[in-house]
Amino acid sequence: MTTQQWLIIGQGDIGLPVTNQLAQHSFLVTGLARGERSHYALDDKANFIQADALTLTAEQLQGFSRIAVIVTPDEHSTSGYHASYLAICQHLASLADTLPNLERIIFISSSGVYGQNNGEWIDEHTVPIMPERGASKIILQAEQALQQGFGEKAIIIRPSGIYGRARLMRLRKAQDNQKEPIAAMSWSNRIMDSDLVTIIVKILTVDMPKPIYIATDYAPVTIFELTKWLSQQVGATLPEVDNDKTSVTGKRLHSNIPLAWLTYPDWQVGYQDILQHQSTILE
Repeated sequence: MTTQQWLIIGQGDIGLPVTNQLAQHSFLVTGLARGERSHYALDDKANFIQADALTLTAEQLQGFSRIAVIVTPDEHSTSGYHASYLAICQHLASLADTLPNLERIIFISSSGVYGQNNGEWIDEHTVPIMPERGASKIILQAEQALQQGFGEKAIIIRPSGIYGRARLMRLRKAQDNQKEPIAAMSWSNRIMDSDLVTIIVKILTVDMPKPIYIATDYAPVTIFELTKWLSQQVGATLPEVDNDKTSVTGKRLHSNIPLAWLTYPDWQVGYQDILQHQSTILE
C-alpha cells in the first residue's frame, strides 16, 4: 500500500475509530494521545505516540505527510476550548515552515462556528457570522490559525450535532413524558458518529479534498418535529409548541458530503437504526 505515514491527534470517540479504520485498510497510521496505549482499543497494526500535542516538535512530525486533529477539551468552557483546540492549532501552525513533507492537515471543527441564527441556509461558501458562544469563537480562531500557518494544506471539517448509539440525548428527551414546550421553528442538523468517522477517513484519503466540508446529513429538521417523531416511535407523550417562542432560530446546513459516503443520509434512517438496537432498553 502507501508509504505515507499519517498521524491522528486525539484518540477519543471519533479519533480512535478513524485510526483503527485506517490501520485496517493497511495505511501506516499513528494515533497520538496523552494516556497510555493500554487505555485505548487501538488496532494492533496502528502505531502509537503517548504525548501532549502541545509538546510535539518538528523532528517528531517530519515523517508524517497527513495529520488529523480530532481533539476534545478537558472541560467544556471557553478556557477548556482555548487550552485544547486553539492551543494545539497554534502550536502546529508555528511548526508549519519546518514540515516540508506535510501534504495535508485536517481539523475537526464544528458547525457552531456559524453564528447565523435565523433559520438561514448555510453552505460551504457561506462566511460565518461571528458566533455568540465563546467556545465557538475559540474553535473559529483555531481554524484560522491552521489556515494562516498551512495555507491550502489546511482542510476544515465542520460537523453538525453528532449522534449515535451511545449519544442518545434527543432520544432520552423524547422518552420523557413531562416535556417542556418546544419552539416550533428552531432548526437543527445532525450527523451519525459512524458516518463522521467515514467522512474523516475519506477526506484523509481522497486525492483532491475541498478546503471546507460541512459534515452533516441531508435533512435539517426542527427540534419540535424531531422530538415529535421520536416521541411517536417510543410511545411517549407528544411535545407541545411553545407559543411564546415564535421567532425562527437555528440554521439549516447544506451538506457537501457526497451522498455515497453516508450510511445514514437523514436523521430518520439514523434514529430508526438506533431504535432497533435500543429496543431492549426501551421496552
